[in-house]
Amino acid sequence: MKKALFLYGGFPGHSPYEIAAWAVPQMRDLGFEVEEIQDPHLLERDLTGYDLLVMGWTQSQTTEDLTDRAEARLMEAVRGGTGIAGWHGMTASFRASLPYSYIVGGSFVEHPGGEAIRVPYEVEIVDRDHPVTAGVADFGVASEQYYMHVAPDAHVLATTTFDGEPDVPWLKGLVAPFAWVKQFGDGRVFYTAAAHEVEEYEKPEQARLIRQGLAWASR
Repeated sequence: MKKALFLYGGFPGHSPYEIAAWAVPQMRDLGFEVEEIQDPHLLERDLTGYDLLVMGWTQSQTTEDLTDRAEARLMEAVRGGTGIAGWHGMTASFRASLPYSYIVGGSFVEHPGGEAIRVPYEVEIVDRDHPVTAGVADFGVASEQYYMHVAPDAHVLATTTFDGEPDVPWLKGLVAPFAWVKQFGDGRVFYTAAAHEVEEYEKPEQARLIRQGLAWASR
């Protein structure tokens, strides 16, 4: 059985425990033995024995950084073939850690529609031939719409378009990444931007995207 290490917690506004209650059964259904942790300092241990690291942590008032040892352990594991995957706040887990952003391939910058505002927007699948998006149709989301900096080696699978509302007209028509994959050494990386709310994860298309992303990223 494959082993997944699932870190979740941090900023309570992202409902980490409620979403974990949805995510853990999904991982088990995919055949993972799931170890759950809520302390980023536990990333300081040897991570090379895991097939997948799942990031459900968002920065909190306690830390936006990782220790040097945790950064080294992550680099060692993912470079060696351990996959890393996650959603929404994964790009804001440890914003002060450059090695973490280097691995993940993107960093959260802003949500132009407002924090915790359920902005209705469409997700367009732009690579339908990838295993992560196989059978996933375009779908609608009502949640924060993320503006992110994304790495040049990220392969974008899905996008969303900003409408410029309520007060960012210069972003109107901007097409931005919503989900991507990338390589980091021998490790695979998967990320999708939605969402705050458990019901958004339960939508069939988003759930399929996440499940296939977790399976693809795993060693």
